[in-house]
Amino acid sequence: MPSFDEVLKEAGEFGRFQKRVFFLLCQTGITFSLLFASVVFLGQAPENYWCRIPGAAELSERCGWTLEEERNFTVLPLLLGNRSSRAECERLDVVWDASISCASPLARYGNHSAGNLPLTACHDNWVYKQPHSSIISEYNLVCGNDWMLDVSQAVLNLGFLAGAFTLGYAADRYGRILIYLLSCLGDGICGIIVAFAPNFTVFLIFRFLQGVFGKGTWMTCYVIVTEIVGSDQRIVGIVIQMFFTLGIMILPGIAYLVPTWQGIQLAISLPNFLFLLYYWVVPESPRWLLTRKKGEKALKIMHNIAKHNGKYLSPHYSEITISNEEVVNPSFLDLVRTPQMRRNTLILMYAWFTSALIYQGLVMRLGIVGGNLYLDFFITGAVELPAALLILVTIDRIGRRLPFAISNIVAGIACFITAFLPEDIPWLKRTVATLGRLGITMAFEIVYLVNTELYPTTLRNFGVSLCSSLSRFLLYRLAAIWLELPLIIFSILAVVCGLLVLLLPETKGISLPETVEDVEKLSR
Repeated sequence: MPSFDEVLKEAGEFGRFQKRVFFLLCQTGITFSLLFASVVFLGQAPENYWCRIPGAAELSERCGWTLEEERNFTVLPLLLGNRSSRAECERLDVVWDASISCASPLARYGNHSAGNLPLTACHDNWVYKQPHSSIISEYNLVCGNDWMLDVSQAVLNLGFLAGAFTLGYAADRYGRILIYLLSCLGDGICGIIVAFAPNFTVFLIFRFLQGVFGKGTWMTCYVIVTEIVGSDQRIVGIVIQMFFTLGIMILPGIAYLVPTWQGIQLAISLPNFLFLLYYWVVPESPRWLLTRKKGEKALKIMHNIAKHNGKYLSPHYSEITISNEEVVNPSFLDLVRTPQMRRNTLILMYAWFTSALIYQGLVMRLGIVGGNLYLDFFITGAVELPAALLILVTIDRIGRRLPFAISNIVAGIACFITAFLPEDIPWLKRTVATLGRLGITMAFEIVYLVNTELYPTTLRNFGVSLCSSLSRFLLYRLAAIWLELPLIIFSILAVVCGLLVLLLPETKGISLPETVEDVEKLSR
């Protein structure tokens, strides 16, 4: 009986059918990247806010003050008398009642000079000029609560981790397309709930769940794409990530045009419901069906692929070779039980950790270094497109391993140099930082491809998801100690990663392994 790769070659390795499925699933890359980097715009610091004195709202209504007039009466005396005070986090320790004069509300404290007025910390009475512009103003994530913004991103990353374990496992057990569709449904529903969350606790719960389902959509669609094309066309795994980059470039445009964080959240969540239409056009992965002893269903799909590609499967292809291995459900032990699988898993876990940590860290850094956030975010996103082109030019000529190593090392060196360049040469600092972004983008995109090529079909979705899940814990708040400290850590991690990936086997031109034994033979 012919093998699956032989049947695929006869049906067309990248014909009209695969191109259609590929284009449709690529759209998932856009929505996932919007979720991945959304905190940069959902959590923009409000431009102007202050702490309201108790009773000021009622007095302002009685006196007919505008917000600016109320601010002048409450904040300016604080700034004039206490030059070291943070007007956003402190207020005058007074209470305004009905006896306060509209013309001069501080007149009753005339026996105090402005510098001697008592102060107290602000806890929950902030006023924002644009109260719904970001989750910071919506949930008062300022002053002593500013660390909670980091929690919102950490919770999303924990969702990615949980999604990797649960949905990565489920996709290998119950099917790729079923889990993909359920993930799209869950992603959309949770995204809507996040947009209308009545409090920060509900926001965190459903942002976590959106991370779970978002991870399921992205990793499952990536695996489907790589499993329905031939070995010479697996670079489509790099092209699909260009759509991830496209999402990064689209995000600042959405944030610029939509004035509220709820609007941004809905814009990145609602498209997931459109993906449910794929039920009628994207089939189950025939490779996965074969591993579950469903050869007839796999063959039916292959006949459909051949028909759409203008090919014809001869009667010789009435059956496909089915793995002799007993159908078993994937587990973590399968990834470390044999020596070559264990080595691959440990190195790829570290590579995922490094690539995603540095990539996400450099993206988030744009939100704290100043400048035009929208323009800078778009430009650094556009820089990622040459990364994909460089990969497409090199990996089929010199293989995966060398570009993988070089891109990590270049990223590490660039991060290290950027940390020590003076601020008064901004063009040079930005150029070197951009080179680091280019390098780590290449590494990030190659690790996806190599990961799918080094795991057998029975473990592919679980293995890719599990390895990538380790990447999601960022070095939060290190920039508060020293803005460039994360760059130093990034540089060390990247150079070490560049050396480690040289220990992986080269996967250029090989057929996708179907069993653990195939992986062991490949490594030898």
